[in-house]
Amino acid sequence: MGGGLPMALDRLIHARSVEDNRREFKAGWDDNTKGAVARTACAFANDLLNLNGGYIVLGIETDELGQPILPPKGLGNVDLDRMQREVRGQCNRIEPSYQPLLFPEVYQDRPLLVVWAHGGDTRPYQAPSRGGGKEYYVRQGSETVAARGALRSQLFEQTAKVPFDDRRSLLGSVDDISETLVRSFLSDVGSDIGRGIRFDRDDVYSRMRLVFRLNDHYAPRNAALLFFANDPDEVFRGARLEVVQFADEAGGDVIDELIIRGPLHHQIRQSLVYLRSLIGVITEKAPGKPEAVRSVAYPYEAIREAVVNAVYHRSYESVEPTKIYMYPDRMEVTSYPGPVQGIERHHLAGGVAPNAPARNRRIGELLKELGLAEERGTGIPKIRRYMSERGSPEPRFDFDEGRTYFTATLHAHPRYRALHARRWG
Repeated sequence: MGGGLPMALDRLIHARSVEDNRREFKAGWDDNTKGAVARTACAFANDLLNLNGGYIVLGIETDELGQPILPPKGLGNVDLDRMQREVRGQCNRIEPSYQPLLFPEVYQDRPLLVVWAHGGDTRPYQAPSRGGGKEYYVRQGSETVAARGALRSQLFEQTAKVPFDDRRSLLGSVDDISETLVRSFLSDVGSDIGRGIRFDRDDVYSRMRLVFRLNDHYAPRNAALLFFANDPDEVFRGARLEVVQFADEAGGDVIDELIIRGPLHHQIRQSLVYLRSLIGVITEKAPGKPEAVRSVAYPYEAIREAVVNAVYHRSYESVEPTKIYMYPDRMEVTSYPGPVQGIERHHLAGGVAPNAPARNRRIGELLKELGLAEERGTGIPKIRRYMSERGSPEPRFDFDEGRTYFTATLHAHPRYRALHARRWG
């Protein structure tokens, strides 16, 4: 029996839907742990890289590598109600005012307490330090550290900046959130919420941080409408996906065109099914050999990464749709605008990408929970690897000087292009 965590606890513990550095485990609850929990909650709230904070799991020991030791020790001798009051009391010492969400859970028959320290709305935050006074804390890798020097400057550059996807919507209402879509999502991610007959809308949406409390009522966050409204492009004009297949170069005849609307994760899934149906496969009998040569235009895995990256990293303040244009020799996936500041062309050419804050924190988190996205910064390297493994040409990633767009270009496999030319040329 769980406490309503909006994801499968097993996936959290094993880092299947949450990056390893967004988890922290504590074996028990004592005076040392109390201060550490407040500092770590503060660091997650400051959300330096816009990953939407992280999770502190109380009741699980770790090995020398920081990985959970299972079965868990649990919190069997602890009064969980009192413990929750004490966690809230410790977090009351964070300034400005901030409170994480608490979820008493049971895992492998042992009671645990999960603290979801989400990205805050009024950063930067500070918490009591070990030596007295207060410090600004951030996450550096899997550690909580005091923000000093360059880290402090980076944190203060984000003062009171909330990513667009996590802001309160100024156009939609809570009634635009589909309960059916929310239930489907919770089922997909393995959450216990909403499995019963009773569905308390305000409670469930609050646990999922889909809504923002305004005096005596709630307003939706933008991410809530992007994922759980039936027609998000009615609020965000760019929240749609356009797939066009051309007979030849740009300006040529259009063979097929499809506009895909609906929740973002539905757009991704529908577009991938559609693209898979369009991916050319040509089979040719090799002279003197019994087996045929089968050539695929593009590795499906590379297409998947390109589409997910485009949906994840674009801005939904832009009115331009995400575009997938298919030509005889290549596929171009374009999103708007270009990459965030700090990402340069040499990073896209195989260099080590800097730890620049992500544009969207809730979109990425929800896609990861669904298994559609993985650890941040892995998309482009994976596209390169998938293309290389299949013997496909090097992909190209480009944006203009004004960073108004970003395009990932996948070139068709040479054998496919040759066979296609012989068959249709």
